[in-house]
Amino acid sequence: MSKKVLFCATVDYHFKAFHLPYMKWFQEQGWEVHVAANGDMELPYVDRKYNIPIQRSPFHIKNIKAYKELKKLIDNNNYKIIHCHTPVGGVLARLAAREARKRGTKVLYTAHGFHFCKGAPLFNWIIYYPIEKALAHYTDCLIVINSEDYNLAINHHFKACRVEHVHGVGVDLEKFRPISNDLKNELRKKHGYTLTEFLLFYAAELNVNKNQGLLIKAVAKLKDEIPEIKLLLAGRGPLEEKYYLLAKKYGVEDYVDFLGFRKDINELLSMSNVVVASSLREGLPVNIIEAMACGIPVVASDNRGHRELIKNGVNGFIYDPSKIDEIVNCILQIYKYSEISDIFRDANVSEVQKYSYHQVLNELTRIYRSFS
Repeated sequence: MSKKVLFCATVDYHFKAFHLPYMKWFQEQGWEVHVAANGDMELPYVDRKYNIPIQRSPFHIKNIKAYKELKKLIDNNNYKIIHCHTPVGGVLARLAAREARKRGTKVLYTAHGFHFCKGAPLFNWIIYYPIEKALAHYTDCLIVINSEDYNLAINHHFKACRVEHVHGVGVDLEKFRPISNDLKNELRKKHGYTLTEFLLFYAAELNVNKNQGLLIKAVAKLKDEIPEIKLLLAGRGPLEEKYYLLAKKYGVEDYVDFLGFRKDINELLSMSNVVVASSLREGLPVNIIEAMACGIPVVASDNRGHRELIKNGVNGFIYDPSKIDEIVNCILQIYKYSEISDIFRDANVSEVQKYSYHQVLNELTRIYRSFS
């Protein structure tokens, strides 16, 4: 009989976006792969999939039903490993697996950026910190993806059996890589941009945390000094209409392109001059790693995830998101001095190697093998 592994998260799209290479690895090793999450998306490398009504809000009444279904699923299967992700998925899976752990099941939880961190709202510390610290008792391996979270778990004495640091979820360095100027120009023509436009790019959900309003305001300050500036915002979200109106309010509706949901992020990245990021909190943002892999200069707000990836003045610029003049000055430096882009490109292409699928797969499989 083959060994079974259960992957659990709040929504099934999480696995399509981040974990297919690792599920594939399990199948190649002869494991039976199960997935439990909210949604009916078909996923490759999965033998059985369970649609569990897990809700993003930890206070949603449906999470009681989700817990019961998850516990029954775990109790009825002899899982060797359960690897859970996302805050609510991680809470429910670890609670549901308490009896299974007594029978030998090993429970792993990847924290894709603790909700409590330096600069996080007090509410997050009051709610999420005690929950995470308590649930560490039911965790055989707590996996974190940045140094700040690792130090927090160690210094605050989280009682997980092990705490491991891996370099994120991995990025495909064949898909995301530097391209020639000729190909860059071809991509611009394909997507309707001129060769002389100065393109800023940001791929992220349009929400409060991603803070795209700051970028729109920055463009308003920059358009006189950089007349051909364009801000490309890929993604949808609850603040989409608000940001449309904000661009109109600041008179930059012709300088901001709302691209919606895109599947060609690698092309949009590769043709851009600068990747800008304005988020208030990050764990280890994939969009910045992808930019690094493409050799694009990054101008990112000062937060835990960005600091992990970008060293100010070495492979990008870090700015205080409460000071709009800082981001304006960073972008102007890259615009005026082309040698800065060359320096950042070379540093990023070197630094990004440790965030590749290959590297992260090696790190995760070392952990998986230790429990199998």
